[in-house]
Amino acid sequence: MRNGDDLEGFDGEASSTSMISGASSPYQPTTEPVSQRRGLGGLRCDLDYLRGTLGRIKLAEVVLALIAFICIETIMECSPCEGLYFFEFVSCSALVVTGVLLLMFSLSLHTRIPQINWNLTDLVNTGLSTFFFFIASVVLAALNHKTGAEIAAVIFGFLAMAAYAVNTYLAIKKWRMNSRQQSSRQTSDYIRARTESREVDHRPEIQRLDA
Repeated sequence: MRNGDDLEGFDGEASSTSMISGASSPYQPTTEPVSQRRGLGGLRCDLDYLRGTLGRIKLAEVVLALIAFICIETIMECSPCEGLYFFEFVSCSALVVTGVLLLMFSLSLHTRIPQINWNLTDLVNTGLSTFFFFIASVVLAALNHKTGAEIAAVIFGFLAMAAYAVNTYLAIKKWRMNSRQQSSRQTSDYIRARTESREVDHRPEIQRLDA
């Protein structure tokens, strides 16, 4: 049997061994704060975009298109029905496409697909939605039977058209600004390359070294 001294020595060796193994182990406890860890799949909500002008307008577009779609869906009878069906298609298409773009921009998912020109995509969507909401609202206003749901659909259709028109104007300005910045960047890179090439041509010692 071990006496007290042997047990104390054994405990000391065990504690020192555990300290050494803990220091050399690659699996150290993390000190990263929980709040700094990424969310689900690295997704994050871009609050700056949602609070900005473009984000608020796009939210308004989704809400107005949704209300217009709900109003047109509450109509039970129609004759003729072509204007109603066209308005239904336009409002539903605008709601789906704009909702997807809102999610892409608000969650910064568009940065993961840089192959797509998202500014141009948003410009095309807003421009087409402005045009088709105008046509659909005018046709529905001319062919409706003055019911409450039809009048409400026409009103929200014109409001959605106005929101898309403002978004189109802002998207054009942003697209032009990005195009100018890109062209000026390419021009400056070209000038820098030409300057460096001329410096090499006027320094014969560099040419001898290259030879």
